[in-house]
Amino acid sequence: MPDASTAAAFVERLETYRSPDELVKIQRYFKTGAGEYGAGDVFMGVRMGQVFALAKEFIDLHPSEIETLLDSPNHEVRAGGLSIMDKQARHKRTPEERRKELFALYLRRTDRINNWDLVDLGCPYVGGGHLRDKPRDILYRLARSSNVWERRTAIVSTSYFIREGDVADTYAIAELLLDDDHDLMHKTTGGWLREAGRKDPGKLRAFLDKHGGVMPRTALRYAIEHLDKETRSHYLRMKHEG
Repeated sequence: MPDASTAAAFVERLETYRSPDELVKIQRYFKTGAGEYGAGDVFMGVRMGQVFALAKEFIDLHPSEIETLLDSPNHEVRAGGLSIMDKQARHKRTPEERRKELFALYLRRTDRINNWDLVDLGCPYVGGGHLRDKPRDILYRLARSSNVWERRTAIVSTSYFIREGDVADTYAIAELLLDDDHDLMHKTTGGWLREAGRKDPGKLRAFLDKHGGVMPRTALRYAIEHLDKETRSHYLRMKHEG
């Protein structure tokens, strides 16, 4: 059987999936030009489906080896590391000590989790899943970080809570992020408000009644996306009048 115990073995296997055509598609998708979110990131040209399938084969990789993957300059290698972390965190048989170790690794290496897809891949189960029965102060500290990816981590981690019907932290963190000056965070905040609103429409409307007139327009549009036309018009008028 192929070795599935080291970061080097993972990278060696990943190299076999390189494709020049896929590289062009990926660079277009992630908008890697100057000033874009993916600016400066290095891509191999491997489909994410192949990255995730390979990560499944390496699901038992030790956190020290995962950290080696996170150190890679290649986006797909880091995505593989985060996918392995996610799969370990999702597995019911993963012991609590390993879950704690994975979350600590994520927090320690946010310098390598430097794009929206990497955040969204890693933090819902590695972060939110770990914190499901624990104090969540760390998410509020991340929401105040100068690092945009840590701020995104703060609210995206609440995905796990939303699925459980627990939306309080999503609204509280969204409130902290309303003044964020990064346009990506406007989309993120609005998107997670929208998802929380699916679970509790009343709380979404209460939030919008309080903040709709002053929150960024992009965040508002994302938040109201699944409300009925009349209600959407009401909040858009509130924003215009505000």
